[in-house]
Amino acid sequence: MSHETDHAADGLAKLVRMANQIGTFMLSKPHEEGVHGTAEHINRFWEPRMRRQLFQILDSGGDGLLPIVIEAAAQIRRPAQQPTPEQVAEAEADVSG
Repeated sequence: MSHETDHAADGLAKLVRMANQIGTFMLSKPHEEGVHGTAEHINRFWEPRMRRQLFQILDSGGDGLLPIVIEAAAQIRRPAQQPTPEQVAEAEADVSG
């Protein structure tokens, strides 16, 4: 595995750990309130890049995530995908041309 791949995997593992910490705290609440609280916390305090990575984990099966986090995903705002360099260049060409 390359250093970049190791770093990306470490970042995703940290994200899973952070999401699970939120979920673990919310388990002390009634179920629906805990699910909503998990989603609300992530929506309010996680930047789009972090939510994008969370959905990358969820879309590939949610490995390592607690069930409360997986259930909360339906209430978490999915950020728009970042444009590719080609899309940015195309948009800039449309504006200048």
